[in-house]
Amino acid sequence: MKKIGILGAGSWGTALSLLLCNNGHQVTVWSAIEDEIKMLKECHEHKDKLPGIPLPENIGFTTDLKEAIQDKDLLVLAVPSPFTRSTSKSMKEYVQQGQIIVNVAKGVEENTMMTLTEIIKEEIPQAVVTVLSGPSHAEEVGRGLPTTCVVGAEDEQTAKEIQEIFMNSVFRVYTSDDVLGIELGGALKNVIALAAGVADGLGYGDNIKAALITRGISEISRLGVVMGGRKETFGGLTGIGDLIVTCASMHSRNRRAGILIGKGYTMEEAMAEVKMVVEGVYSAKAALQLAQKYQVEMPIIEQVCAVLFEGVPAVEAVDVLMNREGKSELEKEK
Repeated sequence: MKKIGILGAGSWGTALSLLLCNNGHQVTVWSAIEDEIKMLKECHEHKDKLPGIPLPENIGFTTDLKEAIQDKDLLVLAVPSPFTRSTSKSMKEYVQQGQIIVNVAKGVEENTMMTLTEIIKEEIPQAVVTVLSGPSHAEEVGRGLPTTCVVGAEDEQTAKEIQEIFMNSVFRVYTSDDVLGIELGGALKNVIALAAGVADGLGYGDNIKAALITRGISEISRLGVVMGGRKETFGGLTGIGDLIVTCASMHSRNRRAGILIGKGYTMEEAMAEVKMVVEGVYSAKAALQLAQKYQVEMPIIEQVCAVLFEGVPAVEAVDVLMNREGKSELEKEK
């Protein structure tokens, strides 16, 4: 049995608390939102994010950050990506040398273009920082539906230790040392999912959805490999796998926001309607900046940013993509 602190009591943090508790671990969940912790203590159910999924009585809930971190064998950082840096700053004084942090959020910081593990390492240099990612909607994990993820760590033994903690008969975990590739796949697929949602909102059908998924992973892979990720990662669970589920499922907040934008909502109106952090919006600008920095062509990302931040009508953005100069699907090897 391991002592585990989960930082963040949203849908994903809550689902993972149930998973880890069922695996026999001692789990404490932290949130900065007092009303959220009060609800979880009283109801042992997240009525807003995971309604109808009961939580065991032996999961602890707290607003005390020190209590959630101190003497824990493992920390799971599950706050939305825009709050990764501020939460990491608050955590630093309580994290011990060599304490393992598993980041489970997905995003790239807009101002710095840093991945989330890079942010955590910068703010908490004494920690061992890893990532868990893959096609894993909290709503399904919470219900015990079969799910497969990947844990990324620089050290193989650390990855295997985390694999053993999380894995069970309905939650299969693979290991990888390509932390950067895993993070880029998880972050950038949210931007492509916005585009897929916009196409749905415009009523454009399945053909364009398939095109956005396949050309989207092409863009993500192109950038990821130039930045140092492995090509195989983008063809795996945290690349094409996560992209497919996020573009196709109504559990996806990014797809749902995109649908609303396709129907004429502004970015702000769409996020307000979804009532959750739409992480693709926060990663889109950073993705475009990375494309420009590394001189990588990413036309879908460009048009998503044009719609989100420049007021370009969604239908015009699709026209731009469809009327680009003809070219070969296969890229020449350099």
